[in-house]
Amino acid sequence: MPFVCVFFAYSCLALLMSTGIADAASIQLLKDSETLFSPNATYKLGFFSPPNNTNRYLGISYNNISPTYFVWVANRNNPVKDSSGVLRISEGGILEIVNGGNNILWSFNSSTQALNATRKIQLLDSGNLQLIELDKGGNNSTVIWQSFDYPTDALLPSMSITIQNTTETRLHAWKSASDPSEGRFSLGLDSAMNSQLVLWDGDQRHYRSGPWNGNLFLGMIYADPTNNYADTKIQKNDAPNEVTLLYTGIKQLSLSHYYFSYDGSLSEIYWDLGKKSWQILYKVPDDPCDYYGKCGDFGICNSVKSPICQCLKGFVPKNSREWKAGNWSSGCVRRTTLQCGKQGGGKPDGFQVLNTVKLPDLEVWLQGINPINCRTMCLNNCSCLAYAYDQGAGCMYWTNTLIDIQQFRSSGITLNLRLAHSELGNKGRMKAVIAATVTVGTVSIIALIVLWLWFNRWKAKQASKKSILDHLKHGDHKNQRKLEELPLIDFKDLAVATDNFNDNQMLGQGGFGQVYKGLLGDGREIAVKRLSAASSQGVQEFTNEVIVISRLQHKNLVSLIGFCVEGEEKLLVYEYMPNKSLSAFLFDSTKRELLDWPTRFNIIEGICRGLIYLHRDSRLRIIHRDLKASNILLDEQLNPKIADFGMARIFGHGQDKDETRRVVGTYGYMAPEYAMDGHFSEKSDVYSFGVLLLEILTAQKNNAFWYEDESLTLLGYVWKLWAEGDAGSIIDPLISDPLNKKEIDRSIVVGLLCVQENVNDRPNMSNVMSMFSSEIADLPQPKEPGFNKRHVFMDTTSSNLHQMSGEPISITALSGR
Repeated sequence: MPFVCVFFAYSCLALLMSTGIADAASIQLLKDSETLFSPNATYKLGFFSPPNNTNRYLGISYNNISPTYFVWVANRNNPVKDSSGVLRISEGGILEIVNGGNNILWSFNSSTQALNATRKIQLLDSGNLQLIELDKGGNNSTVIWQSFDYPTDALLPSMSITIQNTTETRLHAWKSASDPSEGRFSLGLDSAMNSQLVLWDGDQRHYRSGPWNGNLFLGMIYADPTNNYADTKIQKNDAPNEVTLLYTGIKQLSLSHYYFSYDGSLSEIYWDLGKKSWQILYKVPDDPCDYYGKCGDFGICNSVKSPICQCLKGFVPKNSREWKAGNWSSGCVRRTTLQCGKQGGGKPDGFQVLNTVKLPDLEVWLQGINPINCRTMCLNNCSCLAYAYDQGAGCMYWTNTLIDIQQFRSSGITLNLRLAHSELGNKGRMKAVIAATVTVGTVSIIALIVLWLWFNRWKAKQASKKSILDHLKHGDHKNQRKLEELPLIDFKDLAVATDNFNDNQMLGQGGFGQVYKGLLGDGREIAVKRLSAASSQGVQEFTNEVIVISRLQHKNLVSLIGFCVEGEEKLLVYEYMPNKSLSAFLFDSTKRELLDWPTRFNIIEGICRGLIYLHRDSRLRIIHRDLKASNILLDEQLNPKIADFGMARIFGHGQDKDETRRVVGTYGYMAPEYAMDGHFSEKSDVYSFGVLLLEILTAQKNNAFWYEDESLTLLGYVWKLWAEGDAGSIIDPLISDPLNKKEIDRSIVVGLLCVQENVNDRPNMSNVMSMFSSEIADLPQPKEPGFNKRHVFMDTTSSNLHQMSGEPISITALSGR
């Protein structure tokens, strides 16, 4: 058990009893091996070493909460290199940290010296470390210094951030999970006049909250718009041009506070007493559109649309080529010049109303005018680009540019965008002129022609549908009835929807063909899988996928909308997933930043639920046989959906396993018994899930990873590190956070259990879900995984050169023994 440190062995009086300190030249208060607790034992002060770091730091952490989590660090930029560190009060009464060589590594500047006064340190129940000076009677004290005035990467209740003119207090995130020194991200207020919370990446804005209106920040989405919790407020101080952001905390929630992570995200978290874990109440940035200036000048970001960036009405991309390529930083430019200040009697400018938006940055404030006068002011000011009015904030308007606008589904306020008159309203309406002189005979002839055309089209469609049903005949009349319920979509409609299968619409390409983004006439976005006529497996994959997926329905499985068969063309039409696949995020250094731990854990659980449905809960029992990151699609909220059922197999009632001489799947994800002997079962999918789980934790591709010293695969290397007690060192640094350690450690063990070589040792997916939810408290010890070492894996059509390049190999024609 931790223990309370004492001043001197001679006095035997604990610091927690507020005993005075005798004046001396140098007083040793806290050694590296000692700990100081707050009176209620909520907080403790002591020296520590972060993970994978031998340096020693003095910090304040929560007591009796695992893993240990520090809310304040003193010598973060100047650590003690060994265990000789001491916290002491100097001869002049200054609190300082020194090492064994008596070198001062950290101290504070005090304007007053302790001449004959007694000074001591105390750790309050609020987590505030104070140096206080006692009067001669030892009854009253004056605070000389306190940690709350110097926050590091957390805001505890009653902590504050102050800005005065250009001088401000900032929070600085750790450099990494293993390095508490000041990293690239900082947090503070940007102005003493129109204050908003800003996260900085170096000297560049990373995220902003929008201005404070006296009750809330106008650019944040609140779960409680009335702000009844009132956990944050900005108050003007007596000093001129000085304001303070004060965090009051949430009394209803235990240990609520703001945590500023090394990845640049700010979270309001609290300790769930029932779950015994930290829960996130609010987090920013938490949406692709949260990042500052995502769409450049005069662009607006909406994460539920694709692409997420669009130019404001009346504006066009400044660089069309970059815009189409998904680089929106250059922003947009005005299409039609404003009329203001010009002669010639042109029609006056007007305003386009944009509701529920995050207002642009760099606003100008006008106090004391009403909404009508705010609009008039903007019209009369040729530099005014837009205006907004908020009851608390008053009139705001913008000049020069409009940047960092975000479309919300709720919250936000109204922005009035100034446009030239010609840009307002609807243009180009076609005026249909219908002749009234058509005779009844002509109408009849036209009607007959239309009826004849419709009948022939219907007949052709039925013939085509009969052809596909004959082609898909599977000996199961129920299957055929189910297929007949799926829409048969005309090829020409899909050609129109995909801009004639334009390469710019292509979402991806695989061994069986291409996938294109499309837009149907009814406005639905779709993904069209066009099977290649040259693919020998195309017909069988098409048949299998339509039969299987047409009978499945689950929120974690992609939905099939329809299909098309005309001549040599075979196409499958799916719901569109705007964020493409998990592999597009997980293995991309930029996009991976959006996959924080809660998002990844949600993806893991979603895949797990989808597999449980396939294996146990659906009307059919389905073995997927090709589970991998590229076959996990992500919707607009980054929720996962299992896709690509071309290789799936349906098991009959009571059937547990099967075997085949035609092994299909992707190298690196196939279970040993399947790849080598052609035997497959639900445990084959469990193995693939385990590989995928370890990839999500490490952000490493299994089929591209090679630990040369021992020729280990990703599975083998994780197993090696886990056996050595060092599995955390390969975890993706973006999620390697002390707050996540408990769940991540458990997930590593679950992943290793899933990839065990012996099929009987692996859990089923229902047990896996119970392991994640902690219903199974004590996890079994994993055994060595299958395919833990890298072997040259060849067939008659591919070479190991593909393997060495890191590209996935889909194996579709291996013979089982």
